Amino acid sequence: MRKLIDQISMQQSRIVDLEVKGLQRRMDKIQTPVAAVVIMACNRADYLERTIKSILKYQNAVASKYPLFVSQDGSDPQVREKALSYDQLTHMQHLDSKPVQTERPGELIAYYKIARHYKWALDKLFHEYKFSRVIILEDDMEIAPDFFDYFEAAAALMEKDKTIMAVSSWNDNGQKQFVHDPEILYRSDFFPGLGWMLTKSTWNELSPKWPKAYWDDWLRLQENHKGRQFIRPEVCRTYNFGEHVDWKSKDLSYLMEDEYIKHFAEILKNAKPINGADAVLKASNVQGDVRVHYKDQPDFERIARQFGVFQEWKDGVPRTAYKGVVVFRYPPPRRVFLVGPKSFELLGIKSV
Repeated sequence: MRKLIDQISMQQSRIVDLEVKGLQRRMDKIQTPVAAVVIMACNRADYLERTIKSILKYQNAVASKYPLFVSQDGSDPQVREKALSYDQLTHMQHLDSKPVQTERPGELIAYYKIARHYKWALDKLFHEYKFSRVIILEDDMEIAPDFFDYFEAAAALMEKDKTIMAVSSWNDNGQKQFVHDPEILYRSDFFPGLGWMLTKSTWNELSPKWPKAYWDDWLRLQENHKGRQFIRPEVCRTYNFGEHVDWKSKDLSYLMEDEYIKHFAEILKNAKPINGADAVLKASNVQGDVRVHYKDQPDFERIARQFGVFQEWKDGVPRTAYKGVVVFRYPPPRRVFLVGPKSFELLGIKSV
């Protein structure tokens, strides 16, 4: 009997050992995720379906690197049903534990609900699921074919350069008449949003003081970004434009802070200066890149209006700007630089 027990014990030990080894082999095949991808949804089931399909078209091949989530705010049954109909994603549902109230009369409650939902979802993904990075998408976006390669390359850059606060797939001046080169990336002092990635360490800093509303404008305040910058592409990666850049083969070291300021200063110096009056006409008649200097915010708005690009400022920073410089193509491939009164000084450029 004792011999039989010993034989059974040895067999069980071998079985357990084989199971452990088999499990280990499976674990070895699992890649560490680059980032979780979360679609923020509320009550637009048709939009959500279109976004999910766009993501799955390119995510299936890299699913282990980019686990997909839908975070639903509220109880819309069609949104919940649509999300749960996909086995390839995890559905999360945020329900307000108490009524949401605005702080000032006439404000839209939606801004408060959105901010609360973002905080809940990011807390859950970073603290409960323990992801090191999260990519946030809204439920009305489609992604480009190289979307995931772009963010993988950007993740490596963020690890090396802690002055990068977040990486966005969006260019506010990314309309087709203002862009040309899908391989060009820029640093910006203005948070772009709309398909963006941040790290757990950054979220740990932001979460305790997250605002009750208007979270994107809040993130654009100097007191919150603290001089850190954002990476953005020239050509957006959150709509289907047909380009596919091999980001793994691209050297992005020029985006490191110390390198980028020299790189950007050099291309700015080489641009031909033109006067702000009738800037559009003058830019069209000059060969190569041009720069237009503006004196202050009203002057910038006047010049930007001529070209048709964003005129908005936030906390002293024009939308998309780096060191006060806004760059776009007009007409492509010519680059136009709108240069602030302190831009040369910030970039270490002597008057040229």
